[in-house]
Amino acid sequence: MAAVTAAGVASTALGIRRAPEDDHRPGDLAPGRHPDRARLRRLMDGMSLAEKVGQLFVSRAYGHSATDPDPADAEKNQSLFGVRTAAELVSRYHLGGVIYFAWAHNTRTPRQIAELSVGLQQAALASGAGIPLLLSTDQEHGVVARIGKPATLLPGAMALGASGSTAEARRAARIAGRELAAMGVRQDYAPVADVNVNPANPVIGVRSFGAAPHAVADLVAAQVRGYQSAGVAATAKHFPGHGDTETDSHVGLPVMRHTRAVWEELDEPPFRAAVEAGVDAVMTAHIVFPALDPSGDPATLSKPIVTGILRERLGFRGVVVTDALDMAGVRQKYGDDRVPVLALLAGCDQLLNPPDLGLAHRSVLAAVEAGELTEARIEESVLRILELKARRGLFDEAAPAAAELDATVGIPEHLEAADEIAAATTTLLANPAGLLPLDASAGPRLLVTGTDPASPSGTTGPPTAVLARELTVLGCRAEVAAPDRAVAAAAGHTAVLVCTYNVPEGESPQRTLVADLVATGVPVVVVAIRNPYDPARLPACAAELATYSWTDVEMRAAARGLTGAVRPAGRLPVAVPGRYPLGHGLSY
Repeated sequence: MAAVTAAGVASTALGIRRAPEDDHRPGDLAPGRHPDRARLRRLMDGMSLAEKVGQLFVSRAYGHSATDPDPADAEKNQSLFGVRTAAELVSRYHLGGVIYFAWAHNTRTPRQIAELSVGLQQAALASGAGIPLLLSTDQEHGVVARIGKPATLLPGAMALGASGSTAEARRAARIAGRELAAMGVRQDYAPVADVNVNPANPVIGVRSFGAAPHAVADLVAAQVRGYQSAGVAATAKHFPGHGDTETDSHVGLPVMRHTRAVWEELDEPPFRAAVEAGVDAVMTAHIVFPALDPSGDPATLSKPIVTGILRERLGFRGVVVTDALDMAGVRQKYGDDRVPVLALLAGCDQLLNPPDLGLAHRSVLAAVEAGELTEARIEESVLRILELKARRGLFDEAAPAAAELDATVGIPEHLEAADEIAAATTTLLANPAGLLPLDASAGPRLLVTGTDPASPSGTTGPPTAVLARELTVLGCRAEVAAPDRAVAAAAGHTAVLVCTYNVPEGESPQRTLVADLVATGVPVVVVAIRNPYDPARLPACAAELATYSWTDVEMRAAARGLTGAVRPAGRLPVAVPGRYPLGHGLSY
């Protein structure tokens, strides 16, 4: 476990700038339409048990179209679900929601996504009780983005943490929410409320706003308000906190070693802030947290955590959604037939993406018939889900409209805002000899090299090419070299810019590349394009920057920071052990 040194750091230590309207205003789940509970109860009373159970499930479905998927996607649906189309899946199981993934071929273009949403809503309204779907995705921005260009891609959580502005965090969420809603997506699994204090965390990292709990809390609350003001349900995740783990819950079962007192100081504040901001949903974590529940059950299946802490201690009245039930972290102790039942017994409402939907649906029905779950318990969750749908207006306007799509998604106003927000996120970590800013007016020769990770959305990059292109636009003479020829090509350049990505401890190809480039005598600038911990694992260089992600908007911001077109203003929202303290950041 990482040493918890940042637990008591206040927002002011990071320069967090609260907009006046971001002051705490605890209250009901809001903003949104006020649900007519009596009407929703009457609607629920008319549903069969199978329809009520179906409302609890949010499933993946393969294909770009609700009714006419590509043959390979139809075959995938048939093999997994016994139906060929997403529309048939919705009808068969009376689903409460569908989650969109790029790998399920749901997110090709904004117009295609909107058409898929229309088709799925038509299927839901034409079957069973006629309840609209809650369509969802993981659009955190930064390193997790399921929908790419031409939709607007915005800085992710840690970049926003570096900017220190709750107003900009709320602005980013409002833009993201408006575009999602225009495509028919009305629940986003964001913001991440985990406090990342462990540099070795393999799954959270830059998805977190940072390591200072109250700074994270302010930014989480701002994003909750931003998303929900745009008509999209925000989802704070991953409760009770996933920020100090060294295991990825997708492939294993992490254990959090914090004491109860440390949890209250470090992990709780962002979730409390989300609840007080009126967050619609909270997602559970597939982690074991012995100080909160010694049973060894993951938090998703823990009644002491979900009901005892989230419901009773924090007073959360909204929807509790599990993290995906096909992840290894929730499947190690119990079988796939037991997990959905135990999640409901713990107090969860939405059962997200079970590996075998048919088995999960049958298991919940069987648990009700056997008396392990009461129908009244099912109805508690169904009512919360219906209220969320009503609050977000789905009973009035479930399907997106083409005119709204064209007037909202990827419009110049949003793209310009993304660049403005990103401009304040780039963090200048080191500039000992004053190499930066580069004088673009002199046309410096720059060599750009390093790692080119795949785009989070599949629609941006490669980052070295984007960085070189933007530097050229600004007046530099920039070219890209593959890492295996960069050392030979370095001579005669003003500087070499090296994009690094999650440099491991010890020897590595990235460390060797940087060391060999430093040995040429040409000034080397490290641009850490994901985790800001990279510089501590590399030889000292002429300058070091952190961008927190590698999508085009971050690369453009980095180029502007390198040349002084924009003065770097970001401050580290985490400490870089052995190198930089939390809150560190230089400028010109």
